[in-house]
Amino acid sequence: MTKYIIKGGRPLYGTVEISGAKNAAVAIIPAAMLVDGVCRIENIPQISDVTMLLNILRRLGARVRTVDRHTMDIDCSGVRTFKADFDIMTKIRASYYLIGALLGRFGKAKVAMPGGCNFGAVRPIDQHVKGFIAMGADVEVKNGLVSATARDGRLHGADIYLDVASVGATINIMLAAVFARGVTRIENVAREPHIVDVANFLNAMGADIRGAGTNVIKIRGVDRLNGGSYALIPDQIEAGTYMAAVAGAGGSLLIKNIIPKHMDCITGKLEEMGVHVEEGEDEMLVSRSGSLRRINLKTLPYPGFPTDMQPQMATVLCLARGTSVITEGVWDTRYKYVDELMKMGASITVDGRKAIIEGVGELTGANVKAWDLRAGAAMVIAGLCAQGTTEIEGVNYIERGYEDLVEKLRAVGADIESVEIPENDGAEIVKIG
Repeated sequence: MTKYIIKGGRPLYGTVEISGAKNAAVAIIPAAMLVDGVCRIENIPQISDVTMLLNILRRLGARVRTVDRHTMDIDCSGVRTFKADFDIMTKIRASYYLIGALLGRFGKAKVAMPGGCNFGAVRPIDQHVKGFIAMGADVEVKNGLVSATARDGRLHGADIYLDVASVGATINIMLAAVFARGVTRIENVAREPHIVDVANFLNAMGADIRGAGTNVIKIRGVDRLNGGSYALIPDQIEAGTYMAAVAGAGGSLLIKNIIPKHMDCITGKLEEMGVHVEEGEDEMLVSRSGSLRRINLKTLPYPGFPTDMQPQMATVLCLARGTSVITEGVWDTRYKYVDELMKMGASITVDGRKAIIEGVGELTGANVKAWDLRAGAAMVIAGLCAQGTTEIEGVNYIERGYEDLVEKLRAVGADIESVEIPENDGAEIVKIG
């Protein structure tokens, strides 16, 4: 078992380089299944979700070659099966993108139901299924498997209206529609930056997708995608997490390799709290020396404030003067981390989708647990801000989405280490980072 041990109360100073976008990588890697030839994908983050997806492609028959630490050559031309029912599929949410990719390529898909973070009710795939059915597929969800078959052997274009602006459904339907006959029109789509990145990747390989980043996406089906090279965008949420970290712990960080426009929704709220943000062309300087002000915040689909930054911001607001209110506007609930923060002295009341946070001025170190990826990031921020020592369990969730988190934080002055505790009796601690 691996833990993070943080001795808090130290401000952060220096430079952080942001990795490629996790949410783009976990969609573009399955999208390579549609390409006939070698895809060279650059700026891939070294995270466990990526490792699992690459292993899934290998088990399907793809050839994956490491060019360097952040560049992979993927060749799926030798894949001959539409079945991906491995146990590993249940460990990662983004494995559901293989449904759209395999259905689009073979006209058939049989994929194990995905896993990943669970921060409340099970996240349904009903909007994905709605899109596949509209394009002429029969879909069955049974015994932990999703089976889809195009009735005519190949999907056809259709007009699809999503009941909610689902990121996963938008991408999955887009993947399935790349080879569909005719034109597919998807309305009320999600507009997150990584959706645009997936569309740009597919277009770079020969797809005809227009409107990504707006409310309507149109896909004109093509017969073939060819190999090529593509570099992923930087990770909006990783950058936001480091912004929140310096907001809570104090100090000054130069955050490099970002797209400032993608950060507007986060920057605006931090500035409202009293954090100073100075933007450059592909970097920003974030600093905080004075006290934090209370704010109200509601998560919304992009370009609104991202739900994936909600736990991190809640942690920082524990240190603000006054009462802040967070409203979760995307998921029914995402507050499993609140009990962990309260172990550290936070004062938070959850009422349905709302969290009312009374600023306490100071957190104290405690033994806490990461319940999901972004809640884990919140625990790290809490540890950095707290007086005393914080031990975090469940860091496997954190490593699903953050590359070299311990090393990056140590480089800017944090006292954090990753330790491995043998599961037999826990008597021996071995430092691993």
